[in-house]
Amino acid sequence: MSTIAPAPRLLSLDVFRGFTIAAMVLVNNPGDWAYIYAPLRHAAWNGWTFTDWVFPFFLFICGVSLTFSTTRALESGVSKRTVMLQLWRRAAIIILIGLTLNFIPAFSFETLRYPGVLQRIGLCIVIAAPIVLWCNLRGQIAWTFGLVAVYAAAMLLLPISDANGVVAAGALEPGRDVGAFIDRTLMSGHLWAQSKTWDPEGLFSTLPAVATLLFGVFTGRWLQSASVPATKTAWMMVAGLFALWIGVILDAVLMPINKSLWTPSYTVFMTGWALLLFAVSYWLIDACDSARVRTLAARIARPLDMYGVNALFIFAFSGLIAKMLGYFKVQSDAGSLISVKAWLVAQLSQLPVSPVNVSLLFAVLFNLSMLAVAAFLWRRKIFIKV
Repeated sequence: MSTIAPAPRLLSLDVFRGFTIAAMVLVNNPGDWAYIYAPLRHAAWNGWTFTDWVFPFFLFICGVSLTFSTTRALESGVSKRTVMLQLWRRAAIIILIGLTLNFIPAFSFETLRYPGVLQRIGLCIVIAAPIVLWCNLRGQIAWTFGLVAVYAAAMLLLPISDANGVVAAGALEPGRDVGAFIDRTLMSGHLWAQSKTWDPEGLFSTLPAVATLLFGVFTGRWLQSASVPATKTAWMMVAGLFALWIGVILDAVLMPINKSLWTPSYTVFMTGWALLLFAVSYWLIDACDSARVRTLAARIARPLDMYGVNALFIFAFSGLIAKMLGYFKVQSDAGSLISVKAWLVAQLSQLPVSPVNVSLLFAVLFNLSMLAVAAFLWRRKIFIKV
């Protein structure tokens, strides 16, 4: 990792990235998983909630950033091969961090979960890098829709056996799809502990996730165009609304919106939301004609900026702290040993609020503690990158 400050950045993108990381930390750390407001948990299967925004937003942002970084490197004379190898190195480090977090606290290779959020991000970068570097716009579009089409065709048409040996094609139910079959075949015993027979970050659904990243690449190309900022904002809004519309249609006629399967409808629908929210951030912070509005928006969004410039570190660090809070034990008032997290939640439970609000309060306080870390790094101009 490096502590060297990065090149000048698009502030609105950092803010949008910071919003995404803050949301990810919030939804990943309730005080009690039994007490969560519906928007702060993933949809049970089909459908979507606020929580289902988070992961695709981060991949979309990776795509926008990938466009900027590759363009800057190529314009400085770095060869495409060198840029790709640098991106692959970065992806490998991200995957290694994800596996390390999964390794803690059990420290067992026999039960180590192979898939994960960071692992998927790394794999998406590995696949997208050569597409971005060697394909023109037409080729990138072809790859984007080709990946989604191949995924959809396989999911709907290939007959596979589920965990009980029942053979079916197009069974889009937990553990019965093609992706689950591939994961069980290649990674049996190393999947999500809550399901064991399938994984929400499995290998095959990485293909449409790459498409989400590539939609971010297209957005980055648009931002690099010669159009005036107001035009860029307007067309991002139009594209966002169009993507929402197409996503709803695909939900009805092809495959349902489903985060765990990363269906085509989910890919396009969440891209629509990403475009709309990023367009708002871009207009307020970077594109508005009024310098006063831009300055005020940047000041209000500064906490998100602090998150955004060290997003990967904050995500990994928050995951490590959460695991430690669950691993280390203290003595409860009753004399038994409980986790530090359970003890903290017990103290909050003495407040005159409902269990669901205690759970939310813990998540908010945890988020604020991560913000304190982000603010410490930001004030000292420490930018931790891979």
